[in-house]
Order: sequence, then structure tokens, then C-alpha cells
Amino acid sequence: MIYVTGDRLQAHHVRAAAFVMRWRGLDPAQVYDYLGRVADELDRLRRELTTAHTEAERIRQALRQWQSRHRNCRHGDPGESNGRWPR
Repeated sequence: MIYVTGDRLQAHHVRAAAFVMRWRGLDPAQVYDYLGRVADELDRLRRELTTAHTEAERIRQALRQWQSRHRNCRHGDPGESNGRWPR
């Protein structure tokens, strides 16, 4: 069996996993089919995580730009002018 220490488990680690054959062991075809599904799921989750990080960074940048554009905007206190918003 391949053990990767210190690194995140990658799909190719799962696909490359090898097991010692035993007389009363599991069906190798089932094990490797399942490992293939696990590796596919790891790939999918990694892509989703990358997409989420990219989107989060895009939103952070957009927020910074918005804050920069509106830094000098001043609004009155909502409690001013008889509890009405300034016009």
C-alpha cells in the first residue's frame, strides 16, 4: 500500500494504491473499481474547491474595489432629520 505522509491525498495516489493479495481477501476488481470511484470523487472535489477559492478571491477583490470607490461617501446618521433617511 502506498502511504503519503505530510501531503494531501491526491486522486493519483488512490489510483496507484496496491494491496497484498491474500487467499481469503477481497475481490481485487471490486476494490480497484471502488478506489477509482474514490479517486474520481477526489478530483471532482478538488475542482470544486479550486472554483470556490477563485470565486471567493473575485468577490474579495470586488469588495475592495467597491470600498475604495465609496470611501469618501458620507451618509447622515439614520437618526438625523426626524428619523428619516437623508435625501
